[in-house]
Amino acid sequence: MLKIRLQRTGKRGQAYFRVVVLEHTKKPKGKFLELLGNYDPHKKEFKVDMERVNHWVSNGAQVSPTVNNLLVNYKYWDKPKMPSWKPKPQKHGKETGVSETENQTAKMQKKETPAEEKPVEEPRQETAPAESQPDSSPETLAKEEIPLAA
Repeated sequence: MLKIRLQRTGKRGQAYFRVVVLEHTKKPKGKFLELLGNYDPHKKEFKVDMERVNHWVSNGAQVSPTVNNLLVNYKYWDKPKMPSWKPKPQKHGKETGVSETENQTAKMQKKETPAEEKPVEEPRQETAPAESQPDSSPETLAKEEIPLAA
């Protein structure tokens, strides 16, 4: 199956792309059948020969999602955009049913609560144990039971 896709050129950090037609099993940097245009992401320039693109699409070539989205963004055609990447699958340990975005929003809400709304714990006053404070009232002495040693 033929694909219309981007082929990266340029130096490291200075990427430029060609819009090419090639077999989908070929390497992205390999030989291509036809050069259809180019894309400069630094200058935001996208130039394509739409007559040739339509020719290849009519002959059964598939357009990659990235090229399709560029054609839509630069108003070369009115087709809908396609998802061009898939999110990474979740690891096995994180199957709790709560998405990461919900976790992040919950964390952000916790951080945004002002300090006035948080309950302030009052310091506890430690009381001395009952044994250290002798209570000499006759009522408390009568209530105390002394264990008998046998």
